[in-house]
Amino acid sequence: MQNWKKGLDWRSFLIDLLEMSLQRVLGLKKMVDRWQNSHTYCLWQMTLRQRRNPYAILRMQDTMAQELALANKQLLMVRQAALHQLFEKEHRQYQQELNQMGKAFYVERL
Repeated sequence: MQNWKKGLDWRSFLIDLLEMSLQRVLGLKKMVDRWQNSHTYCLWQMTLRQRRNPYAILRMQDTMAQELALANKQLLMVRQAALHQLFEKEHRQYQQELNQMGKAFYVERL
């Protein structure tokens, strides 16, 4: 636009204006292309996540069920060990009481 003010003809002014407009149009086209590419990528990611999500949930549920089964098994083993220790302690206590009375448990010898 400054060229027009300096007294150059309309033709060079229009050429400068068209070049500026062309550059702006090309810049806007690049921006729109980038936006379309990112939009397409986002849509692709969303559909991929939607397809993958049910399988992830099923795997997670299966893993949780396995972990719960193992935890129950471990809890059972801990309770059995505690009960076994309690029975051994009571057995020793009864044995001591019987020894104090001069008696003992019957043990079959082979």
